[in-house]
Amino acid sequence: MLRHPDYTQTRIKLLVQRLADKIYAERQPITALEVAGPTERISYSQAQELSSFRPSKVGDQFGPQWATYWFRASARVPQEWKGSRVDLLWDSQSEATLWIDGKSVQGLNMTSGDRPDAILLDRAKGGDDLKLQIEMACNRKFGIAPFVGPMPDSPAISPYHLRRCEIARFNPDAWKLYFDALTLYSLYAELAKDGDVSEKSWAGLLLKELNRFCNEIDVDDESTWSAAAKILKDLYNNTNAPRQFEVSAIGHAHIDTAWLWPLAETHRKCERTFSTATNYMRDYPEYRFACSQAYQYDVIKQRNPDLYKRIKDRVKSGQWVIVGGTWIEPDCNIPSGESLCRQFLFGQRYFEREFGVRCKEFWNPDVFGYNGQLPQIMQLSGITRFLTQKLSWNRFNRPQHGTFTWQGVDGSEVLAHFPPADTYNAMTNGPEGHVKWLRDNIKLFKDHDRAHHGVMMFGYGDGGGGPTKDMLEVMHRCEDLQGLPRLKQRSSDEFFELIEKDLTDRPLQVGELYFEYHRGTYTSQSLVKRNNRKAENLLHDLEFLAIAMSPAKSYPRAEINKLWEVLLLNQFHDILPGSSITEVYEDSAAQFRDLFTDGERLAESIAGRGKTLVNTIGVPRREVIEQDGKLQLVAAKPFAAAVLERASSTRANVKHERNRFVLSNQHLNATFDEGGKLVSLVHNSSSRETMAAPGNVFELYDDRPNDFDAWDVDPFHLETRKVSDPAHRASIVRDDPLRVEVRFEYTIGKRSTLTQTVRLDVDSPRLEFHCDIDWQEHQTFLKVAYPINARSMNATYEMQFGNVERPTHYNTSFDLARYEVPLHRWFDFSEHGFGCAILSESKYGGSTFGNTMRLSLLRAPESPDPTCDRGQHQFAWSLMPHVAGWREAGVVAEAMRFNSPLRLVATAPTESFASCDDANLMMDTIKRAEDSDAAIVRLYECHGARGTARLTFNTRFDKATPCNVLEEPTGSPIAPGTSRTIEIAYEPYKVISLRLD
Repeated sequence: MLRHPDYTQTRIKLLVQRLADKIYAERQPITALEVAGPTERISYSQAQELSSFRPSKVGDQFGPQWATYWFRASARVPQEWKGSRVDLLWDSQSEATLWIDGKSVQGLNMTSGDRPDAILLDRAKGGDDLKLQIEMACNRKFGIAPFVGPMPDSPAISPYHLRRCEIARFNPDAWKLYFDALTLYSLYAELAKDGDVSEKSWAGLLLKELNRFCNEIDVDDESTWSAAAKILKDLYNNTNAPRQFEVSAIGHAHIDTAWLWPLAETHRKCERTFSTATNYMRDYPEYRFACSQAYQYDVIKQRNPDLYKRIKDRVKSGQWVIVGGTWIEPDCNIPSGESLCRQFLFGQRYFEREFGVRCKEFWNPDVFGYNGQLPQIMQLSGITRFLTQKLSWNRFNRPQHGTFTWQGVDGSEVLAHFPPADTYNAMTNGPEGHVKWLRDNIKLFKDHDRAHHGVMMFGYGDGGGGPTKDMLEVMHRCEDLQGLPRLKQRSSDEFFELIEKDLTDRPLQVGELYFEYHRGTYTSQSLVKRNNRKAENLLHDLEFLAIAMSPAKSYPRAEINKLWEVLLLNQFHDILPGSSITEVYEDSAAQFRDLFTDGERLAESIAGRGKTLVNTIGVPRREVIEQDGKLQLVAAKPFAAAVLERASSTRANVKHERNRFVLSNQHLNATFDEGGKLVSLVHNSSSRETMAAPGNVFELYDDRPNDFDAWDVDPFHLETRKVSDPAHRASIVRDDPLRVEVRFEYTIGKRSTLTQTVRLDVDSPRLEFHCDIDWQEHQTFLKVAYPINARSMNATYEMQFGNVERPTHYNTSFDLARYEVPLHRWFDFSEHGFGCAILSESKYGGSTFGNTMRLSLLRAPESPDPTCDRGQHQFAWSLMPHVAGWREAGVVAEAMRFNSPLRLVATAPTESFASCDDANLMMDTIKRAEDSDAAIVRLYECHGARGTARLTFNTRFDKATPCNVLEEPTGSPIAPGTSRTIEIAYEPYKVISLRLD
């Protein structure tokens, strides 16, 4: 052999390509091809009713985008193909599904994740008549979004060509020899590119023997193949050392429930992907395919019962692996703590009911950060393991470990693993690149000093598709091959059991797993976020009303759960964060409209509709309400009807003098200039000035991230701050002893208008800001800023069932990375003895730098939805100055009041249905149990405190049993006292669920 490795490498590559051509050397066009369409996304049975079929041929064009076509194809197998396998070869530059005898056989993708072939006959008789149908979807795997690659080069109205439609004789010898040679060639190419010194000898042997293989074989003469194959077989005898790093491979598709395609297309993506997976399992018994999201299984159950049965059969055989335990793969920043509990409750119950499986791992690889209460919620849902890879995208600080113990804010712990290949779509850059992914597992693994196991999720994902045959073929050859990790396909349980034994000395990570990327998702698509908060509140109220005001036997469990399923679906991690296309948000808005209509109708059927106001939350309240155009002061105990209060001894005041508007009550004195700036906010009892400088400043930032428009807010946007013009009109619009209001009208940016009504009620500790805006900006970020007259190194933000402190400085890269952070109903900036909270009605993003608190209001990204956030919006927030700390001031309770208005019903008792005597413990949810007439009461400790609380109930029960999220007992029953009172101990940030029987 002459020393010319580059020439030799190219020679080998070209020969391997010639072998690929021999796999389907004999082909024959489909003899009869007809097409009907375009149609909507109709079912298979509906397609059988189509009568408008017309002749079609290779070269025909199809469109427009999102259209569907149904093909009928017929062919006769040549006699000389007797005994051979016969495959379909199809290329429509789009996604498609092959149907035979009414069954979905597999997907056919030719846009990303090429999958052009499907088996028609395992062993032809010769002369076989073939009849098949193909459902063509006029979209690519990634929908039609412009940033994932150009569309096919053809007119926009008909962007897809039928480029291939034929049957072919499969050559198994060529197939085997091709993958034998391809795998070894790919390994050499990787070693030659970045192999270390210890691998040079192995790389040299590979090159030498592959060159000898080229000399030995005549690709056009199959009689030479056997001797040549022996050369390759000898190379495969070079196996790994005993302690080599080991990869557990799991097939995966990660189908986004909606993203660059509408929800209805996801249903077909599931059908294509799941059909393919079950089909491949027949020929690859070692193949393991993991799939999460109970919702997607339910779609297939309703849409394709035959496929659903095939999945159930593969679950029983162990090849299909159910993972995740949630209804969908939810966003973990924005849903409430109760919503995340329901994700697990609905998911785990579905998988147990349908498959007899309870998931042990939270499988959520593509989500934009993970709050610090997730370990506890997981543990309470029967889950002890966690898998994601998204944090490998961090822009400032990459994760230090790939396998570790994740400890939540309450002390709960789960075993966490980040796949070392840093993807959930491994092996997706074509057959030649498969080996690179395997080597990346070794190169990128972070814990070689303490562990030697990692998981690799392989297959085309996001838009579905899953593993291809070439992945499975290469993987089979790499199970134990020098230069690569040892490899075996395993279930998630098998993998986690390995690392539980292998890694006993695990590093510890505490608190939130903040994602240093995609910070714009706290704000993009304002309406879906507002709808989420409103729906969470509605379902909370509905469950309380149903248990408090109707007999147990008439509890509308099925109706309520259907509404929950709609909400949980819309918490998917590309819907709720605001990163999907226009059609997704049109669908979402319609679903929420129906949810609100159905939910309010159900509430009225339960509690009636009258003039009684009921408090549906677990804290007392005293506040001003407007009913029939009249203001009234009312008070209510927790979970009880409100009663009229006697007139307050003080009043709210407003005046306009010396170019200033002053709103005041016994707690606050707020002064605005005529341009809308809050120049002073005095906390009366302490005489403390809240504002360090004028606040209520609307700020506009140039918002053009380097990448992912709807997802990202890059740090340099902070350098582009512009203050909006002052209000051009201001006036007093209400002057009532119970409520005063001043209205400011602004032009915001270049083409937007905003009307802000500032409200102060008698006896209220909060100053409210209610906004109506017509937002018409482009790539602009709108925030409102309040410089606070206090000093602290940290600010506190509410999260699910608790709170988290974050820095107010950029001392380290970890601090700088948190220049925009998620929040829930409040965030607070306090020094010892004084501070201020911002209470948010529907906004989820903000920041505190130095002493300036900023609430993020609106964005205007252009992709993937060019209409994102343009239009009318309503939202509100409040300022709440306070003495002492936020705990002592009752910020959590006040945020609950601000977010949960009193509800009108026909009648309700004025005594509390349930109450707690300890402000550290928040009574969050009251619902009926899923499987009985018992009541479920969920509380959480909100201050980071420890103690004992007394709970009192205005309903009969024999015992209160501690339970988990799945409503299973976790402790000994507690017998109530004579006054229906029990005592419970609580610890910092613990979630407590009680089952009252």
